Amino acid sequence: MVRNFMSSILRRTGLTLIIAATSILPLRAVILYGTGDPTADTTAPTGPYANSGWQFEGFWGGFLGTPIKPKYFLTASHIGGSVGDPIIFRGVPYTTTAVYDDPSSDLRIWRICGTFPDYAQIYTNTDETSRSFVVFGRGTQRGTPVTTTNFLSTVKTNGWSWDWSLYDGVERWGTNVVAAIVNGDGVLGSSSIGDVLQATFDAGGGADECHLSVGDSAGGVFIQDGSVWKLAGINYAVDGRYNTTSSGAGFDAAIFDGRGLYQEDANNVWVPITGANPQPGSFYSTRVSAHVAWINSVINGPTPNDNTPTLQSSADVSGQYVDEMSAVVDDTSKTITLALPGGSRFFRLRACGPLTIQSIQVQGGNLKLTYQ
Repeated sequence: MVRNFMSSILRRTGLTLIIAATSILPLRAVILYGTGDPTADTTAPTGPYANSGWQFEGFWGGFLGTPIKPKYFLTASHIGGSVGDPIIFRGVPYTTTAVYDDPSSDLRIWRICGTFPDYAQIYTNTDETSRSFVVFGRGTQRGTPVTTTNFLSTVKTNGWSWDWSLYDGVERWGTNVVAAIVNGDGVLGSSSIGDVLQATFDAGGGADECHLSVGDSAGGVFIQDGSVWKLAGINYAVDGRYNTTSSGAGFDAAIFDGRGLYQEDANNVWVPITGANPQPGSFYSTRVSAHVAWINSVINGPTPNDNTPTLQSSADVSGQYVDEMSAVVDDTSKTITLALPGGSRFFRLRACGPLTIQSIQVQGGNLKLTYQ
């Protein structure tokens, strides 16, 4: 699951958006304006977008994660994951050993066993507005056109639906421009979102102009700084839901002109989208530059001992094994102590290196395990 806030735009004044959160859905696809070809932009960009971030994206479950140091990668908190899960980077799995959540945003950093062979630099400048970027995600393909008919019986295409039947998990890329910096606290449905980069899905934005939909969450947004493309955002949310009438369930879509459609507000009321000019939908990515201090506190902070094991147990030898959170590990004496369980349990160790449980003893109502 990715957290893709489907939000309704209530007022647009210049570059200021006031948004009311209505529901949470997964983000799963880079949807291109210029083509519905499912094979488009599914390989590393070339030309002016060469080395623009594709080489730094790893597969984290059904989503993406971006290495930012030899032992750390950055992703989105709302897509979940557990310590012990692997990220696949350039075909090699790296097991996660620790997780760190930013208390003021959706950013999450994971530490791994082993060392990444390469990693992205962080974009630390605060000049993102009006800057072009390349964005990455995974998921479904562009669906059928969303159309409206005016009083002259003229049919207009407004965008494309999300085609849930065409979810393929394929990594894709697209381009866009940062239209504004939006403070997500209180307007994207949470008090701990912080600044997000807003990008609009504008017709005529170029062949690779894109919107996001349901798997794109946690994908990286890269802005060029000199000759280097740096990580500037982590995908978070999109606008929606939409409808062609003022009643009914509505639908999810990548919309480049919402006029003639309805959008759901915070009170679950369908509000008509009007205006003299096209009303494009937007997507939002957590602004990395606003959280550099927190990122540095993690990746440059105290280094945990990756060789210290975590005790796991299961009622069945074949699993499912879970961490014993109350177990006390003494890495000096190579012992683990925990309260005597009420029934039969099977134990194993989770660690970066190979370890073996050598003995298990009952001592004063506790179990004491030794390992080497």
